[in-house]
Amino acid sequence: MLSLSPEQAQAIRLHAKQEYPHECCGALLGQVMGNDVRWVEEVVPVTNEQEENRERRFLITPEQMMALERRAREKGLKVLGFYHSHPDHPARPSEYDREQALPWYSYLILSVQKGKPAEMHCWRLLDDRSDFEREQMQIRGM
Repeated sequence: MLSLSPEQAQAIRLHAKQEYPHECCGALLGQVMGNDVRWVEEVVPVTNEQEENRERRFLITPEQMMALERRAREKGLKVLGFYHSHPDHPARPSEYDREQALPWYSYLILSVQKGKPAEMHCWRLLDDRSDFEREQMQIRGM
């Protein structure tokens, strides 16, 4: 289960709204607690480096990923996963998302409909990489 604070969830919504009609992206840093609870400590917006078709694609470069890993390590945290928006599409992983994803990480997707943040769901890629399964998500205190 992925656990976010209301402020973190709001930060993701705001980032997606600001980037619309393009996809936004970012990282989720935190700790893995008992029973595989992924406790998010920090939401880190990342610049979408995708050059073409940014309405349907995002890119986090290897350099950005190394910086995220370093930032997490310096704070005693892990990169738990990533978030991105789906402008005018559901909050479900696309085939492209599946091809780019790695098992273990949490993938939070926020649908943005006509510029307004809508549904938000979390997913994890199966170990055999064949598909995603929905991961339970909790907004703390709600």
